[in-house]
Parts: sequence; structure tokens; C-alpha cells
Amino acid sequence: MAASHSLLLCFILCFTHVFISTSEALFLPLIHSLSKTQFTSTHHLLKSTSTRSTARFHHYHHNKNSHNHRQVSLPLSPGSDYTLSFTLNSQPISLYLDTGSDLVWFPCQPFECILCEGKAENASLASTPPPKLSKTATPVSCKSSACSAVHSNLPSSDLCAISNCPLESIEISDCRKHSCPQFYYAYGDGSLVARLYRDSIRLPLSGPPNLIFNNFTFGCAHTALAEPIGVAGFGRGVLSLPAQLATLSPQLGNQFSYCLVSHSFDSDRVRRPSPLILGRYDHDEKERRVNGVNKPSFVYTSMLDNPKHPYFYCVGLEGISIGRKKIPAPEFLRKVDREGSGGLVVDSGTTFTMLPARLYDLVVAEFENRVGRVNERASVIEENTGLSPCYYFANNVVNVPSMGMKRKVGCLMLMNGGDEAELTGGPGATLGNYQQQGFEVVYDLEKGRVGFARRQCASLWEALNQN
Repeated sequence: MAASHSLLLCFILCFTHVFISTSEALFLPLIHSLSKTQFTSTHHLLKSTSTRSTARFHHYHHNKNSHNHRQVSLPLSPGSDYTLSFTLNSQPISLYLDTGSDLVWFPCQPFECILCEGKAENASLASTPPPKLSKTATPVSCKSSACSAVHSNLPSSDLCAISNCPLESIEISDCRKHSCPQFYYAYGDGSLVARLYRDSIRLPLSGPPNLIFNNFTFGCAHTALAEPIGVAGFGRGVLSLPAQLATLSPQLGNQFSYCLVSHSFDSDRVRRPSPLILGRYDHDEKERRVNGVNKPSFVYTSMLDNPKHPYFYCVGLEGISIGRKKIPAPEFLRKVDREGSGGLVVDSGTTFTMLPARLYDLVVAEFENRVGRVNERASVIEENTGLSPCYYFANNVVNVPSMGMKRKVGCLMLMNGGDEAELTGGPGATLGNYQQQGFEVVYDLEKGRVGFARRQCASLWEALNQN
């Protein structure tokens, strides 16, 4: 199934450096959270993944009247998410990449995680001891714009009052020595309480030297509910990695792209790194020098602003194509209204694409018309995976993920997001990372557009790492 160019959107991870020339792009590896996991039950994996996708999508539309707390969308648990590694004070940290949130946070010692048993399918991530804050880490002031941003733009005078800054000091704006109050973040199936700090972080590039990011702002969580692993937010907020990078190097921070290797939950392919590219770079020239071939050019679509979820990367969805059949999208998927309803958001923390019921039913009907007429329905697989429809295929008919059975099974990797009436106050659809595989997705933040181009992502990673 192919989607129109307006369908696609995107996600990724970025970082910065004071010592590297800003005339060059930087390349970092994204690692799938299952890369070090021995998973034997694809059924169980797909079931948990589809459940998370649904829960995360519907969380966008909940808490419509909750204005006192910042509601963000974070990965619910590993299984389909991509991680970026870096070093804080010589201590390694791996975080989930998330384009649906605008803050970088991670657990700090001492750390208490409530109801976290079994949350991480990749045990090596969850078992890594939380880092200790270094002596160079400094609390963010209550007067800082970063403090106001993390507290949903609450005035600094209010924040400094909460931090017990004396009234006379508040009146003369002399509360710099008072730190930003703790903040609360809630997400699909958990939450956390953290404080803002600044320190230097180091990220491993595809080759030496490492990337050093001084004065980097992040959340340090000492308590979390059902979330043992932190998040690298790449959304459109001022605290996201791209935004912080842009303040030091616009060349690196105003554009980034990533290319997720197609894996279909295959244990070998899921271990291959996916390239993350920071900055503007002549990808076509690199490809010509390495392989002597041209790559398909990008197709761009404009970003849409969402007043309720300003950190989302939203685009308009015009339709979905199945072969030569084009199914037009409902009007509310082509724009975002004043209440934050509509449009399509690309979400790195959601695995499978979620569509409103009306569009989903039309896609399923066309899929059934083309595939169901000649293939047996795999109802048992649908019950075990949460995906539908699924069919048994002859081995020479189609290449689909192995289900650990003698008979090959293929499923439509899209999900029903619910009726339009249920989707008010949030995106009408999401483009999950499974459907982003095999595309290089570029975020041109300076021009407010997202581009897509078909790629062999594993080959691209190899090409980018050749001199």
C-alpha cells in the first residue's frame, strides 16, 4: 500500500557540538530497542505493540479540560521504539527517540520507579544504573525561559514565588539563585516528576570525534510511574533537542532527517542501525560518489500548526493509494482546527499507523477486495496480534513478517483509531514508525516542511560512513 505525499510525516533525534565545523552534517546511529532482545513470540510482540499504539493515540484526545498539568505523549514501553545513546559525566545513557514530545529527560540517582517491573522488553536498557548528576550540573533558574516552557508557559513571577523567592526579589526580578520548581509530566500509561538542570552531554558520532553539547537543558527524574527509561524529545518545543541545537548551530539544528531500516520484526534486520542525519547535506552527491547512482528526490509537504499540541509535526492527509485505487481522506484530516483537532501527526513512539474509522474501513474493504478473495482469513492470528485483517499466503505470493508458523501470514499493519467524534481535541490520525521504514524523512524546520524519499536505509548508513 502506498500513501500520497501529504500522508507522510516524521520523527528523529538530534544533537550538537561547539567544536565541530557547522559546514558539515553529522551522522548518528539510531538503535531499535529490540536489537539486543531475544524475542521468540512474534504474536506476543505484535499484540503488545498494537495495544501500545492504540493507547498512545487515544491519550492525545483525553484530559481535554486538564490545563493545570502538562500532558505529553511519551513512549509507553519498548518494543517498537528507537534509542539514541550519549554520555553524561562519563556515564552512558540510552533514551527513546520521541517526536511527540519536546523535552529530554532521564532517570537520575537516586531513582524510584513505581510499577516498572516488566516494562522494558530490552532488559539491558532497564538494568543500566541511572546516572548521577555531576558537579558541573546546575539547576535551571526560576527566572529562565526554559522553566516557564516546562511549566506550560507559567509566568516566571509565579514560578519564583513557588520556589520561595522573597517578594521584594520577585518585584525587582532578582530570583536567579532560586531554582525552577519540580514539574509533572503525564503520558499514556505513566508519569514522572523531575527538575530541570544544565550540563554538558557527549554523543557518539558515526566516526570520531564525539559530539559535545555544552549547557544542555534536561529533566532529571527521581520518581517515575511505569517508565524506567528516559526520552529524547524532538518535537517543535523550545526544549527539544533540535531547538537547543539550533541556538548553538542553526546549520545543524534547523534540519534533520532519519531513515529507518525495514525490519518486519526480523531478528537480524532489527539489529541494523538506522541513520540519523543532523544538518543540511547533499545526500545525492554522497550517493553518487559512493555508489555511482542517483537517489529519488524528496517530495515535500507543509507542516500544520496545532494550537493544542504545538510540539507535534502535523501534516495534511489527502488520501491513501492501494495500487491504482486512491481513497480520499476525510476533510478533517487535511487541516487542523482551532481546537487542535484533525491532521495527521508522525509519531516515533507509535508503531502502527492509526486511522479514523471511516477511512480505515474503506482501506480494509479495498484490501479485502484485492486480497481476501483469493486468500484464507487468519482469524486466530488476528486474535493473537490485535491486527486485522490477516490472511494466509502461499510463500510465492507475498513477503510478510514470519509469524513462527509453517503457513505464511500477512496482516494489514494499520489500525482503527475510532470514530471522528472520539478524536476531537487531538490529531485525526498518526503515521507510525512501522510505516516510516524504508523512507528518508527530512524535517526542514527553517522552511516549515517535511520531505519524504524512498531509500535503502541500511545502504544509506553504509554510504554515509564512507569517506
